[in-house]
Amino acid sequence: MGEGLSFSFTEEQRAFQASIRQLTEDKIAPRAQEIDATDEYPWDLDELLVKNGFTAVSYPEEHGGAGGGAVELCILVEEISRASAGVSLIPAVNKLGAIPVLLHGRPQQKTMVCEGISEGRHRMSYCLTEPSSGSDAAAMKSRAVEDSDGWVLNGSKRFITGAGVADLYTYFAVTDPSAPKGKGITAFLLSQDMPGFSLGRKEDKMGIRGSPTREVVLEDCRAPRESVIGEVDQGFQIAMRTLDFSRPTIAAQALGIAQGAFDVAVDYCKERQQFGSPVSAFQGLQFMFADMAMKIETARLAVYRAALAVDDEASDLPYWAAIAKCYASDVAMDVTTDCVQALGGYGYVRDYPVERFMRDAKITQIYEGTNQIQRVVLARHLFGG
Repeated sequence: MGEGLSFSFTEEQRAFQASIRQLTEDKIAPRAQEIDATDEYPWDLDELLVKNGFTAVSYPEEHGGAGGGAVELCILVEEISRASAGVSLIPAVNKLGAIPVLLHGRPQQKTMVCEGISEGRHRMSYCLTEPSSGSDAAAMKSRAVEDSDGWVLNGSKRFITGAGVADLYTYFAVTDPSAPKGKGITAFLLSQDMPGFSLGRKEDKMGIRGSPTREVVLEDCRAPRESVIGEVDQGFQIAMRTLDFSRPTIAAQALGIAQGAFDVAVDYCKERQQFGSPVSAFQGLQFMFADMAMKIETARLAVYRAALAVDDEASDLPYWAAIAKCYASDVAMDVTTDCVQALGGYGYVRDYPVERFMRDAKITQIYEGTNQIQRVVLARHLFGG
């Protein structure tokens, strides 16, 4: 599984894990049900994460972050997701929006993004999906035209996580319509206060509530030349590379959702009495929980193997990222469904959080590339193409 692979966290990583777990238990878990019910963005918890330095995790120190890498970010997202998948998207989506800048941006862009996110002055979103292009992202219709004053952008993006909360947006648009598909796209760093930038409707979602998902609409939006991230016409490669770097984070979210539901169900089954015994004494349930434990622990190995590939900038990162994202999200759906079953009627009502975990789990199989797309990535790695 790779040179120097460790199956345990360092002492510093364990201390970091303990600190975010404590904050999650004390401050985030008590708010999780309310956030899900109201679907309102938890600004208080956002500010709490900033105050405690957690929004600075995984951003390079030389640009104003706290350091650490993908392993630390996955620890952070997994721990928060054990209580609230919606809140876990605060650091996850900031990082998704920032990755193109961190990989290909100019020093000034990197410092603005890293310092701004770390200090709570900026929040970011990533704008790739469009109404008519989801998995086929290269078929986007957004256009950017250069003139004497910079760039003029037109188009719309759909299902943008964090839109409306974020003030900075990584936006992909076609800059050379005559180029072969996927070759004439450019990445831009846009601000919500640019002329022509607006937001569409907010989606009413099944899960990950408390994290807004909206349309981003550009109508003759004016952006300066220095808003380009990387090279003109090289944006699609940036978009795809970004997803390789971010998929382990979504895998960590799925892992946390599965673990959170599992913990609730284990505690419930120890206490719940049927036929004169705790239901945990029944072999049918014991085997179901044994299967869930195997899936969760295997997913954990996949998540942190992929995180190591990110930190090493390994050439086979797309392979490990696809395995982690696909497997962990499938596990999250399987485990949360079984946890609802284990609680019986109580699993189906909102007094217990397992139904929320099940609703939250579903999106992890869909966003950051559907699991069908992950299987395409893996097949191409195995067979070429």
